[in-house]
Amino acid sequence: MLQQHRTAIIKNIGRVIELDDEEIKWFSSLLEVRSFDKKDFVLQAGDICQYQNYVVSGCLKIYYTDNTGIEHTVKFAIEDWWAVDLQSFTTQTPAFYSIQALENTDVVRIGKTGYDALHERIPKFEKFSRLMFQNSYILLQNRMTQNLFEPAEEKYRHFSEKYPGLELRIPQKEIASYLGITPEFLSIIRRRRKNGIFS
Repeated sequence: MLQQHRTAIIKNIGRVIELDDEEIKWFSSLLEVRSFDKKDFVLQAGDICQYQNYVVSGCLKIYYTDNTGIEHTVKFAIEDWWAVDLQSFTTQTPAFYSIQALENTDVVRIGKTGYDALHERIPKFEKFSRLMFQNSYILLQNRMTQNLFEPAEEKYRHFSEKYPGLELRIPQKEIASYLGITPEFLSIIRRRRKNGIFS
């Protein structure tokens, strides 16, 4: 299983940069495989984010809790996605976000020390990190635009396109948190969609 998980993350990176055998061997030596049970925390708000997490199987949610105790989910990380509190990881300051498993989840992760050493020893990883950070920023921009301007039905459509099949795997309340609506309103939207009231 260990080799299989490492192969998955190397394939993910290989879409952006090409590593030779020696680079793959050294990169692999920096990786750690972890399994989290459903509801386990990968990171809790207030702790310092020490790892970049690549999801091999399962699903993580990245969220924050407001001062009234309500959770706001900003992202789901499913298979072949990355999960990190980027500011906390980069600056080594307390995390704003929590990361929690919604299913039994296997991740391959790399620690901050190894991550920094990786960029020193294999400079081409700068390209991979730059593109990953760019994609994260674009994702955040799109989320902000959707939250500000799009009706709930349109938000749900984007969710279904971005995370196909995920609604069958996780509780409805988690999807509602991501969409910024109540579970009851989500039920109405899903019923409308099933009946073809909106496309």
